Amino acid sequence: MLAFAANSLFGRFAMGEGLIDPASYAAVRTISGAIALCLIAWPHWRARGRNPADWRIALMLFIYMIFFALAYLTMSAGTGALILFGAVQLTMFGAALRAGERFTALSWVGLAAAVGGLVYLVSPGLAAPDPLGAALMAVSGIAWGFYSLLGKKAADPLDATANAFIFSVPLVIVVGLFFIGDLRATTNGLLLAIASGAVTSACGYVIWYAALAGLTAGRAATVQLSVPAIAAVGGVLLLSEEVTLRLVLASVATLGGVAVVLAQRRAKPRRI
Repeated sequence: MLAFAANSLFGRFAMGEGLIDPASYAAVRTISGAIALCLIAWPHWRARGRNPADWRIALMLFIYMIFFALAYLTMSAGTGALILFGAVQLTMFGAALRAGERFTALSWVGLAAAVGGLVYLVSPGLAAPDPLGAALMAVSGIAWGFYSLLGKKAADPLDATANAFIFSVPLVIVVGLFFIGDLRATTNGLLLAIASGAVTSACGYVIWYAALAGLTAGRAATVQLSVPAIAAVGGVLLLSEEVTLRLVLASVATLGGVAVVLAQRRAKPRRI
């Protein structure tokens, strides 16, 4: 979870301060992650071969990477993380419903509170985040939710993560070429993208996929609830961001509502 929060801080600092353009950030982050994972996995691949890639995981990673970078042009680390992981929770709840999981009446109240918190956060007003940025981050969160759900079925966390990064590289390069006119990169921006890709993303996502093997979808959603709070605190301490009353209230409603839902969940989903 610290790695996920660090990604929000790196992204906000790099794009918010104009140190690098979003397409370049996503490309460098993905490429550096792919290189790091290939170096780590190479001895394993030589000895035992490489598992086939799942194109769905690669596609979800690519969507997450691109929309994440674009969203952090206009919002704080804490707000971005709340929208991101709020969308993740709702995506995973939707998957639970589709799998046949039942919710109590109190769970529906909690879910309504969570949705209401997100709606309040992005509703028009002086403290509201940029609507386009919020929409982009929501798409990123949905992609991450599916990335996490698909990861539960991965046979080998290292292979699955490495394959996802490798197959995402051509996609982010194509997007980078499409935005070639907006190319901008400073040394600090590149270093932040490399750190995010090679350390907090590559290594963090392998650890996450390994952890998913022992977590239900509900527990996987639960542990991610700490990320917005960590990112918000990091944004205040490291990036001198302001904590607004709207962010505090929306965080309490969204995270509290999700916590209520998770506490009330009782029926096991049927296998599909």
